[in-house]
Amino acid sequence: MNGTVNLHRRDFLKTGLGLGGGLVLGFHLPLSGSEGKALAAAKEPASLNAFIRIGRDNRVTIRINKSEMGQGVYTSLPMLVAEELECDWSQVRVEAAPVADVYNHTAFGIQMTGGSTSVLSEWDRLRRVGATAREMLIAAAADLWGVEKSSCRAEKGLVLHPRGKKLSYGQLALKAATLPVPQEVRLKDPSEFKIIGRPTRRLDTPAKTNGSAVFGIDVRIPGMLTAVIARPPVFGGKVKSLDAARTKALPGVKAVVEIEGGVAVAAVDFWSAQRGREALKITWDEGPLAGLSTEGLRRQYAELARTPGATARKEKDPEKTLSEAAKTITAEYEVPYLAHAAMEPLNCTVDLRPGSMEIWTGTQFQTVDRNSAAKEAGLKPEKVKIHTTFLGGGFGRRANPHSDFVVLAVQVAKAVKKPVKVVWTREDDMHGGYYRPMYLDRLTAGLDAAGNPVAWQHTIVGQSIMKGTVFEQGLSKEGIDATSVEGAADLPYAIPNLLVSLHSPTLGVPVLWWRSVGHSHTAFVVESFLDEVAHAGGQDPYELRRRLLGRQPRHLAVLDLAAEKAGWGKAPAPGRARGLAVHQSFGSFIAQVAEVSVSPAGAVRVHKVVCAVDCGRVVNPSTIEAQMEGGIVFGLSAALHGAITFQNGRVVQGNFDDYPLLTMEEMPAVEVHILPSTEGPGGIGEPGVPPIAPAVANAVFAATGKRIRRLPISSEDLKKG
Repeated sequence: MNGTVNLHRRDFLKTGLGLGGGLVLGFHLPLSGSEGKALAAAKEPASLNAFIRIGRDNRVTIRINKSEMGQGVYTSLPMLVAEELECDWSQVRVEAAPVADVYNHTAFGIQMTGGSTSVLSEWDRLRRVGATAREMLIAAAADLWGVEKSSCRAEKGLVLHPRGKKLSYGQLALKAATLPVPQEVRLKDPSEFKIIGRPTRRLDTPAKTNGSAVFGIDVRIPGMLTAVIARPPVFGGKVKSLDAARTKALPGVKAVVEIEGGVAVAAVDFWSAQRGREALKITWDEGPLAGLSTEGLRRQYAELARTPGATARKEKDPEKTLSEAAKTITAEYEVPYLAHAAMEPLNCTVDLRPGSMEIWTGTQFQTVDRNSAAKEAGLKPEKVKIHTTFLGGGFGRRANPHSDFVVLAVQVAKAVKKPVKVVWTREDDMHGGYYRPMYLDRLTAGLDAAGNPVAWQHTIVGQSIMKGTVFEQGLSKEGIDATSVEGAADLPYAIPNLLVSLHSPTLGVPVLWWRSVGHSHTAFVVESFLDEVAHAGGQDPYELRRRLLGRQPRHLAVLDLAAEKAGWGKAPAPGRARGLAVHQSFGSFIAQVAEVSVSPAGAVRVHKVVCAVDCGRVVNPSTIEAQMEGGIVFGLSAALHGAITFQNGRVVQGNFDDYPLLTMEEMPAVEVHILPSTEGPGGIGEPGVPPIAPAVANAVFAATGKRIRRLPISSEDLKKG
C-alpha cells in the first residue's frame, strides 16, 4: 500500500506525555482543548490510552489490543507499527492494552481476538499509528534545529539531518508530544519495507522460556483464596441437596457456597479446595438431558439428513440433474463434538471491592467479559478493570459470548467476599461444555458420461453456535447459521447444479466456535467427498480439482504448488500413499498433501505433510510457518484421536488419557511453502486446520481402498482381514 492517508484530528488521541517521559498515540478518544493544555503544561508525564509510548531511554512500548495465545500477535502487530515508525526494533517492548473503546476491533466494534483477523484488522490502523508518530518526531527535530521538516529523515530510532545533526526518539518524545497531530501521513510502499515480510524472532519468547511470562493460572494477589466448583454431571442439572459438613471440617477450607453453576469450595490453596470438593455430598437433579447419548444423536441426525433442510445455497436444478445423471454416488460423513483442550485449563481471578472490580484472566473477549462481569457484580463497566494475561491456548474457548468462566468467578467472589481465583481442573475443562458441534452430512453427486460432476447436493445437520448469542442476528439469516455452512455453501468448484441445506437441531449441549469454526468439518466432508467423486469418475483427484478450479486462481496456485513440492504423480516410498485437499478460510488459501502408511492392525501413520499457503501480504514468515505447523498438529489430533461422546447424559472423556493429543512421536515432517502475494493480508491462525483431515483421509483411501467417513479415524475399520 502506498500514498497519502488523510487523518482528521478527531480520529486520533491528542498527544500527551507518556509514562517515563514519552509520546503516546492512539485513536478515537479526543481530549478537550483545556485538557490538552493541561497535559502540555504538566511537569510529570501523563499516560493516555494509546498504542505507542516512547521513553527517555529510547524504548518503544507498543500496547497490543489482541490476546497472545501462541499465534504471535505480540510480534506481528508491533512489526506493523515499527515499520512505519522507523524505530530500532531491538528497542521495542510490548504490553497488553487495557480494555477501552480505543482498542476495539475495527470491524466488530468490541475488543476481541478471533476469526484469524488480528493482522487483517490492524494492517492499516497500526501502520498509520506508526507513521503519525514518525512524522511528529521528525517535526520536533526540525523545530529544534530550525530547519525544514522535509530535510530530515527517520531511521532506526533517530532523526537525521544531512549536516550531521541527529537526535534519538527518546530525546525528542517530550517535544513531539506538544506538536499538532498531522492530518496527512504517507504510508510506505511495500517495496520500501524493512521489517514487514522478514522472518522475525518473537518478542514473547524470552519471557516464556525464562518463566517470567504471566498466564492466568500464575496470578497471585494478596489475600487471595483459590476455588474449584462442583458442577452438575449433566448439562442443565441443578443441586437437589447438599451436605458440606466434611468439607468445612477440612484444614484450609474457608467457604462452601452454592452458586448458579454448582457448588464452590474456596480454600487457602488449590489442593485444599480440591480435597474439599471431593468431600462434598451432593444429590443432583440431572434434568432432561440425563438420557442423552451419542448413538441416539447419530440416529436423530441421520434421519434429519434425509429430509429437506433450510436452503443455504441453490444453483440451477440439482434435483432434476441428479435424476438424469449417468451415475450418482451418495455418502454420509460424521464428525464428533470436540473440546478445545488448551494446555492451560480455564481460570479467572477476581478482586471485587465496594464500587470496583479487577479481573486477571486469559481472555479473547475483553469487552464482552468486562460487561458480563460488571452486570453480575452490579457495577458500571467502567468500574471493572481486566488484566489480559498470556493465554495458554484459546482456540475460541476463551471467546465465550456468555463469559461463563468469568461470570462464575465473579459469583464466587461475591459469595466469599474475598479475592478469589477460580481454577478449572482438566476434567472440569473437558466436562465443562462449549464444544465444537457434532455434525452429520449427507451428500449426493451426479456424474455425466465422461465422469465429470454435474450436480452436488449437500445436507448438513448440527447445532448452531450462534443461537442464543448476541451474534445470532448478524450471522444467522432465514434459519441459516453462516458458520455451520461456511466452506460448503461457498463451494469453489465449478459444479453447475448445486444445493446446500441445513438442519440446526436445538439441544442442551453447549457449543461454541472451535479453531477454524465451520471449516473444521466442512473441509473434511467436501474435500473427502470430492475425492470420492474423482475416483467414481475414473479421474485423478488432483487433475479433477484443477479443472473445477479454473476460475479460482488462488485455490489453483496453492494446489499446484503443494502437488509439485510433494511430487504428486510420482510414486511415494514403498508402503505409503498420498492424499490432498485444498480449502479457503478466513481470507487465506491452503493446500496440503499428506503422505501416510497404514499398518496391518489399521494404525495410520502420517509421515509427511506438504503445505502451500497464500495468505496475502506476509508480515512475519516465521509466524506463518509456525501457524501452519500448529494448525496441522491441531487438525491431526482431531482426525486421529479427538471425540467428546455422551452416555447417560454424561461426557465420557475427562483428560488426555481418553482425549489424547498428537504426540511428538506421531508428528509428521512438515514443509510449508508461502506464495508471494500482493493481496491484502488474510488470516493465519486457523486456516491450516481444515485441509489436514481430508488430506489424510484421502491418503488412507489411496493406501487401503477404504473410505474414512467418520472422525476420528478408527483402526478397527482399517484392519486387514
